[in-house]
Amino acid sequence: MPNYKLTKTACYFTNVTMSIVANLSPLLFLTFREMYNLSFTLLGLLVVINFATQLSIDLVFSFFTKHFNIHKTVRLTPFIAFLGLVFYALMPMLLPELAFLWIVIGTVVFSVSAGLGEVLISPVVAAMPAENPEREMSKLHSIYAWGVVAVVIVSTVILHFIGSENWCYLALVWSLVPLAGSILFCFSPLPEMDMGGTEQGGRLFSPALLLCVFLIFLGGASECTMSQWVSGFAEEAVGVSKVLGDVFGLALFGAMLGIGRTLYAKFGKNVINVMFFGMTGAAVCYITAAVVNIPAVALVACGLTGICTSMLWPGTLIYAEEKITGLGVAAYALLAAGGDLGASVAPQLVGIVSDTAGMRAGILSASAFPICGILLILFIKKYFNKKEKSLGKE
Repeated sequence: MPNYKLTKTACYFTNVTMSIVANLSPLLFLTFREMYNLSFTLLGLLVVINFATQLSIDLVFSFFTKHFNIHKTVRLTPFIAFLGLVFYALMPMLLPELAFLWIVIGTVVFSVSAGLGEVLISPVVAAMPAENPEREMSKLHSIYAWGVVAVVIVSTVILHFIGSENWCYLALVWSLVPLAGSILFCFSPLPEMDMGGTEQGGRLFSPALLLCVFLIFLGGASECTMSQWVSGFAEEAVGVSKVLGDVFGLALFGAMLGIGRTLYAKFGKNVINVMFFGMTGAAVCYITAAVVNIPAVALVACGLTGICTSMLWPGTLIYAEEKITGLGVAAYALLAAGGDLGASVAPQLVGIVSDTAGMRAGILSASAFPICGILLILFIKKYFNKKEKSLGKE
């Protein structure tokens, strides 16, 4: 049997890369606003471009999985992120009059890699022999969360010393992470993976799977809205400095995200109940952050959103594995598409509302997603309980 330790390490590097490409721009939102005179709507557009590109990749894999050489695509995934970060860093420095255009182009390129990573890395880990696959999946996603913490803290320290106007050099530093992941994949064995949708008659759009897609949509919206806007919210609405906003906003959020996923990896069970309480807690945290004028309370609410949303995305994958027989790469791609759609729509909504009515109103509007998630989970539990009872009678 092949030794997959190096493969797991390469997967972890790729997940850290995904945390870089998802959070680097939000850390630089106010820098971009000051240097390039961008509105909150345009800044939110970067998030939309990021996740819409990932969504496009997800949908391509949902319908055309069998046309790809999966092993070659997995190995190329981090290298594409490396190229995107290099474009993102160098071209605005060389052509400052077209800086935003090149930031967008770099975003599109590294977002392709992030989309591939979402579609392929989870099935790679799921296909490896393991005593507890559920915990391996949670561990994989906890690496992403701890990557967020590292990105925030390291970026904050580097920008403190070089100045935010030299943000391009920070992006070049982060490009070394996907480069390392690409090198590791060159020497790593990869397991065989099911290329299809599900074993249930090949029904990629079965009601059960579509319910999980809608659930991950709301989970992605609940998690990524706070991760994308917490730094700007802390500085703009709460009134703390950029360093404090980054460290006690996004870094705290990432740490709570990592703690939640790490705890589930060690002790977790009954993931749908964990997700229900997570949605409930997230709704409370969004509302508290938006309406409470005490800075410390608002920042704590932003941070606690991390632990509340920590299992919404990976939890949906785990729940789908439990309830739907034989998920293949195409089904994972469709689930990733649902998550990315939520992660693109919700932050842009917050950007639009923030431009119109202020950032507190924008954050308050985001509470609608976990509230809808609470209702959906109640429905899903009844749906699968009824389905299992009917199968038991047969």
